[in-house]
Amino acid sequence: MHKLIKMSCKQKRELDKMDMLELQGYSGRVRELLERENINIGDEIEIISNGRRYRGILMARYELADPNYITLKLPNGYNIGIRVTENTTVSKISVGVRPTFVRPPKPQTLSDLPNVVIISTGGTIASRVEYRTGAVRPALDAEDLLAIVPELAEIAKIDTEVLYNVWSENIQVQHWIGMAEAIDRSIRKGVDGVVLTHGTDTMGYTAAALSFALQKPPIPIVLVGAQRSSDRPSSDATTNLIAAVATAAKAPFGEVVVAMHKWHSDDVIALHKGTRVVKLHTSSRDAFRSVNSRPIAYYQHGELKVVVNNLNPRGSNEYVFKPKFDTRAFLIKFFPSMKPDILNILADAGIKGFIIEGTGLGHVSSDWVPVIRGLTKRGIFVGMTSQCKFGKVNMNVYDSGRDLLKAGVIPLDDMLSEVALVKLMWTLGNLGEGAELEEIKNLMLKNIAGEIYSRSLPNVGL
Repeated sequence: MHKLIKMSCKQKRELDKMDMLELQGYSGRVRELLERENINIGDEIEIISNGRRYRGILMARYELADPNYITLKLPNGYNIGIRVTENTTVSKISVGVRPTFVRPPKPQTLSDLPNVVIISTGGTIASRVEYRTGAVRPALDAEDLLAIVPELAEIAKIDTEVLYNVWSENIQVQHWIGMAEAIDRSIRKGVDGVVLTHGTDTMGYTAAALSFALQKPPIPIVLVGAQRSSDRPSSDATTNLIAAVATAAKAPFGEVVVAMHKWHSDDVIALHKGTRVVKLHTSSRDAFRSVNSRPIAYYQHGELKVVVNNLNPRGSNEYVFKPKFDTRAFLIKFFPSMKPDILNILADAGIKGFIIEGTGLGHVSSDWVPVIRGLTKRGIFVGMTSQCKFGKVNMNVYDSGRDLLKAGVIPLDDMLSEVALVKLMWTLGNLGEGAELEEIKNLMLKNIAGEIYSRSLPNVGL
């Protein structure tokens, strides 16, 4: 049984206490100077440095930045850093109110609205600025999100659950299983939709995992994240979350989707199918794109417009729950001069299947062919995807591709490399120990959740 990683109320209180430490971020002689004058964060102070006089509110600061600066919020609202020298004087003018996060009251909801559960796992959408590093950290739970976005009360009756509180790069297979089980519990309780808040960096992997674990669900399952934390003026968290909840509450389909900005402005949120979406930009609001397909719907000005037909309908009675994954799968990106020996080393270490991200139509160096032939004879699966995001693998065009086919490589059509890896983990997990290579091939080539798009091209609406 996997171990769920949850944050207790006590742990959360301890983190909040850490955030509220006096003179947070200040150290050394600057801290000594402030303590000598009995100055705390939020106090109004006056600084005289190099003949210039500054007056404002003492702010917390980045602990890992240069320690010889004081951060001051000026009366005009701007923050400045003032370097402290031997001649700098600091004095308190008045005691200020310490800046804290205060949860607004939970808004009242109407009794006849759909029931939506928001499951929080962390990420930027559930974070705020953390002054130790100047970065953001998981801090806001699902109740916080509901309280600071009162518009949600007009869309659905909201229940919340804090499942995890981690950055998405720390997500493991056991977290996918925990998410799938939590969503399955909500489905069996009869909710109308589920929203899962998640960090954006690995959200595509999780969306794929849930697409295989929760096949043809009777309700929408909407993953949502943010590129900028919810306490920043430029945050996309609010609009993304509103769109996600509205989709979960009202969408006519039962699909696993990702809800993120279509472009930089806040007016359109795209809903991407969970097995067709990739994060293509590090920081832009429109980082997520559907590849070799289009988004299945858009949320704009309070309305959800579905633009793809033949989706799994809401209320589907074909729901299948299969939350097993096996981590003995490996994704390898081929590059010029890369030696194939690594494949045998990994196979000897226990890897049961490889996804090779080859060049163009699905190629690797010819010296890989005998190694791959040896692997497939050992019953180890080798699948081929392309480093090109768009288009599909076609290994019949060139001799090198045909040689790889003869060696036992399985071309995976237009399946995204990340999705292929997750599907292989899922395939190995569900077939279990001792699965024959032919069984693995057949399941990998079966279109389960729209991951092989070119073989099941849906009718596209207007």
